[in-house]
Amino acid sequence: MTKILLIEDNEMNLDMLTRRLERRGFEILVAVDGAQGIEVVKQEMPDLILMDMSLPVMDGWEATRRLKADPKLRHIPIIALTAHAIAGDRERCLAAGCDEYESKPVKFPRLLEKIQLMLGIELQGGDE
Repeated sequence: MTKILLIEDNEMNLDMLTRRLERRGFEILVAVDGAQGIEVVKQEMPDLILMDMSLPVMDGWEATRRLKADPKLRHIPIIALTAHAIAGDRERCLAAGCDEYESKPVKFPRLLEKIQLMLGIELQGGDE
């Protein structure tokens, strides 16, 4: 089963994304801050990371930089999930090491397309 680590501190976003992704057949791992996220990555080696950029303890920018600096972890694709949606924010996320970018509020069908592209998989089921 494909493992996705969702690093998100907003309980509503966490709940909504977890439920919708689990319905699509993904195993969802959860972390609520960047430091915890790095530990979960090291222990569980997820196939993909959905990274909120505004997190407590260690923000998503720093967590992404640290993950991409580690030769054992840098291959794991990271999709930035952020309310930062002004000009230059996408480029800033990519410069920090994210492989893709999705602004909040998340448009689930578009996020699924990005997950499919990053993982090179086809998903079954109807559009949401």
